[in-house]
Amino acid sequence: MNDIEMAKIRRESGETKRRGGLSVFRLKVIGAVFMALSVAGMTLVPALFGTPSADNMTALTVAVVCEIVSWCAVPIYSWLVYNGWKHTRNRMQYAGRLFVVAMLAGPSYDRIMTGRWFDAHTHNPVWGLFFAYVVLVAIDWIARHYAGFVRWLMTVALIVAGVLWNVMLQIGVSQRVMYTGVLALAFVLVFYFLGGHENTMMFTAGLLGAVMCITPGVGVAFLHYRRDELGYRQAWAKWVFYALYPAMLLAGALAV
Repeated sequence: MNDIEMAKIRRESGETKRRGGLSVFRLKVIGAVFMALSVAGMTLVPALFGTPSADNMTALTVAVVCEIVSWCAVPIYSWLVYNGWKHTRNRMQYAGRLFVVAMLAGPSYDRIMTGRWFDAHTHNPVWGLFFAYVVLVAIDWIARHYAGFVRWLMTVALIVAGVLWNVMLQIGVSQRVMYTGVLALAFVLVFYFLGGHENTMMFTAGLLGAVMCITPGVGVAFLHYRRDELGYRQAWAKWVFYALYPAMLLAGALAV
């Protein structure tokens, strides 16, 4: 078997290490920019243009555009969760970090969305990533301990439970049309089940994103240019990204 054939096999199996492209650090920066647009659409836009409504089409248009564009972040963060699961040394600690971020973001998110610092009827999108991670860990555990019909029955039951958690808890519901928690779970499952087939994985994820209001498909395009490197210049930089979303929401909540 020659080098060209070997390279083709590695490429099809997703084993090729990309030397150029977007590192994990750069993907997080891009995701943070889209995330900031969502917060700005809910807080900064009303402050600058007035309350978005049918009587104020300028504010309404800017707010909706900010929110729709921010959905590009969903596949990016879903990939980061999947990639974190694949490479972390301690999966319980990784789940704990997601849980803490979701808890910290909760009060500010509720304040922005409902005007109250606590509202059980809505939950921030980080909970969607947390539940997706829990489902991912559970599915992988089942795959290693069961086989055949029992494995797939338990897997389907877990996926259905994950969808129901997101729907009933109203996780990351945006504009009443986008369930970002459900979509994050769907992306994570695509990455998990098709992770060994790069082209099929990217095509499926892109199709899923395009069906879900187009912009998540644009987010998948960024993932196509990723490379398998962290890209951090400082070890503490990763902790900044954990604090970034709660900090953005807190600033927005105090401004409204």
